[in-house]
Amino acid sequence: MKITYDAEVDVLRLLFRDAPVAESDEDKPGVILDYDEGGDLVSLEILDASRRVTEARKIDFQIAG
Repeated sequence: MKITYDAEVDVLRLLFRDAPVAESDEDKPGVILDYDEGGDLVSLEILDASRRVTEARKIDFQIAG
């Protein structure tokens, strides 16, 4: 998984798999889901991230045991 934040365009992106995007769906205003040819989720994009996410530049990663 790869997480990027582009401050210039204020977009937070979570990439789950490196695969071509076949379809995108704006599930809620400002939240875009990208799918591959098989309908599997590839990535999640949050537009206007600094307004929607607390501390868009900080990541706290945890793995449940």
